[in-house]
Parts: sequence; C-alpha cells; structure tokens
Amino acid sequence: MNEKMNRMEFLKKLGLKGASLFAVYCTTSGLSSCINEPIDPTTPTGGTGNELSLDLSSSAYSKLNTIGNFVIVSSIVIARVSTSSFAALTQVCSHQGSKKVVFSSGEFYCPVHGARFDTTGKGLNSTGTRGLKTYLTDFQGTTLKVKL
Repeated sequence: MNEKMNRMEFLKKLGLKGASLFAVYCTTSGLSSCINEPIDPTTPTGGTGNELSLDLSSSAYSKLNTIGNFVIVSSIVIARVSTSSFAALTQVCSHQGSKKVVFSSGEFYCPVHGARFDTTGKGLNSTGTRGLKTYLTDFQGTTLKVKL
C-alpha cells in the first residue's frame, strides 16, 4: 500500500533524534523542498476530491479563454494551449522541488534553474529531464475539469 503522510507525521515517526538530524540537513543543504510553503487557498467551486472544476465564465479563470494564458490553482499550472485543448501540470519543478513553474511561449518553465517542459510534461533540457506530473483535462461548454 502506498500511503501519503504530511511533514508533521513524518517528523513524529522519526522521533526527536531523527527529526533533529533532518532539520539540520535541510537548513544546511538549502533544499527548497524543506520549506513549509503555504497551501493555496484557491478552491474552485463545483469540484470533487478527485477533480477541479473551473468555470471559465468566472473572472477567476477567464484568462483561460485566451490561448497562451494560464492560471495556477492548488499548485497546478493550467494553460490554454489551443482553441480546444488545455494542459495541466504540477507547479512543483522536478529539478529541485521549487514551486515556481509557469507557462510561457507554449511550454512550461521554471525560472529557478531554467528547467523547461513541453505540454505533456516531458523535459526539454538537462534540468528538466525528470519531467513534470500531468493531469487530464476535460472541457465542456465553459467548464474545464482537471482530474487529480
């Protein structure tokens, strides 16, 4: 079974000695994945636990009505790539875990170290070789659904 746990549960399982070593390692190595980033408070309406549902007639997501524009929702970069298609990829860069990925000039890009990815998540340069997690999208009328 593949269970996920949050950072606090992980540290509790390590115990005081393990947690102390982990904290020292994170602060001395400068790992960006050890930063406790705030949770994105944006919650699209109409979604379920397994999908996001974005109403493109809403001002919050209307940027997606234009090809080349993107929005970030729940750490997912959602871009309009053509008149009929969208791409949804994680905002967390696979190179060093920075939560900085954006969409520009038809590709996903992390400005921290220049990692580049195509709309399928495939890496386009040496810092993007690990690729990005992608999400399926379904567009009907003015509603875009992103499967989590």
